[in-house]
Amino acid sequence: MALKERLGTVVSDKMDKTVVVAVENRFPHPIYQKIISRTTRYKAHDEKNACRIGDRVRITETRPLSSSKRWAIAEVISHSAKSQEANQ
Repeated sequence: MALKERLGTVVSDKMDKTVVVAVENRFPHPIYQKIISRTTRYKAHDEKNACRIGDRVRITETRPLSSSKRWAIAEVISHSAKSQEANQ
């Protein structure tokens, strides 16, 4: 079975080696066909504490790392403007 992957935005980086990633799922309403967006928040393992709020990341499924952490950061797609200013 293939591992699941999601694209999302980091919304919290206050924990050590853990970030909260918000993944937006957009789909049409089954009857009215209006586009609905639902946001799911996943806790993901960030080994190097490299992610900052606003970063666009790809997360992948992994074994349970804690009671609520089942995902890991696969790659950082783009850094937010705030995190780039902080590094300089």
